[in-house]
Amino acid sequence: MSGDQILQLFAYLMPAVVTGAVAFYFFRLHTRNEDGRRRFLLHKDSQKETLPIRLQAYERMALFLERIALNSLVVRVAPTSKNKGDYENLLIKQIETEFEHNLSQQIYMSDACWNIIKTAKNTTIQIIRSAGMSTTESPDKLREDILNQTMEKESPSNAALAYVKKEVSDLWK
Repeated sequence: MSGDQILQLFAYLMPAVVTGAVAFYFFRLHTRNEDGRRRFLLHKDSQKETLPIRLQAYERMALFLERIALNSLVVRVAPTSKNKGDYENLLIKQIETEFEHNLSQQIYMSDACWNIIKTAKNTTIQIIRSAGMSTTESPDKLREDILNQTMEKESPSNAALAYVKKEVSDLWK
């Protein structure tokens, strides 16, 4: 083959190679676009099914936080005996029972939100225990001590509830 023939062969092959490269590029671009569209549709369909479940989980945790708020807890749970320790244990048992009942909701929430809810629960129990260490002997006086502590500072439940509300509002963005 002479140099002239090679140049002529290259001149014939060049448009075919360029056309093939452009076709490959557009085919690859089209394939990526279709994959993205399929993922978007799949995500949209799954969102339609999972969003109500997630909202229900947030609702249940909001209810949990409202129920363990110290001011509502001591009003709702009356002492069953004259023993302060029994009443303290009853309050803590109520909180633990509520928490265990809603334990499965954590799979629908972010880790940060779940950790804040657990912290609110543990802090509430800690407040009850610290009020139980006071020198008062009657459950009614313990109730007063707990309520006085909640008057002085924000309830852990309220702080956690504010975070839950923020996270739910982020679902709409």
